[in-house]
Amino acid sequence: MKKLILWDIDGTLIVSGRAGIFALAKAFGKMHGREPDFSKLDVSGRTDKWIARQVLEQQGIEASAENIHAYLEAYLACLQGELQIRPGRVLPGILGLLERFRTDPNIAQGLLTGNLQRGARIKLEHYQVWHYFAFGAFGDDSPIRNELGPHAVKRANANHSVEFAPENIFVIGDTPHDIECGKTIGAKTIGVATGNFSVEVLQRHQPTAVFADFSDQASFLRVIEG
Repeated sequence: MKKLILWDIDGTLIVSGRAGIFALAKAFGKMHGREPDFSKLDVSGRTDKWIARQVLEQQGIEASAENIHAYLEAYLACLQGELQIRPGRVLPGILGLLERFRTDPNIAQGLLTGNLQRGARIKLEHYQVWHYFAFGAFGDDSPIRNELGPHAVKRANANHSVEFAPENIFVIGDTPHDIECGKTIGAKTIGVATGNFSVEVLQRHQPTAVFADFSDQASFLRVIEG
């Protein structure tokens, strides 16, 4: 049976030196003359639209659809510049896994991320891995992370002309929100402690498997192969 791999981006495929957060702060500063306090916001594993709403509300600005859209457009305009000046990298084992899955006829891989699609592309083109993904679900689809899974599966089905069964879907991410998002669609879930959460914390959310990172590709592939 063909299997579907759905990857999160930040803290899972790449780390960008918090370029996204710096871009959000810079964009807000350009618009309003002050920077928000991200230390008081829980942004890990959230969607860009959710984060934008929280920032506006924190700063006493109406979180209307128009204001959220304007803020995110300003963020996207700042993102490439921040990526260029922040230390970042593709995480251990990722390039090997992406290339292996690209050439495996029994594997489909896409994105399941809270990033806006344009933001995802900017980030992954910067790290030269965008070309591995023909489809995905993004923060454009919903501000609620748990609503993104069905969009990803629907696009995977259409892209590959296959109805992927939940037991053959793997959602991979570095936060408890990624694990919860995968469980919402009945998928198997794989946590990786390359973001802000330790192996121990991720294990409390009972994913199918947890890894410190993906440098041991053989162990990761055994989970996928069942």
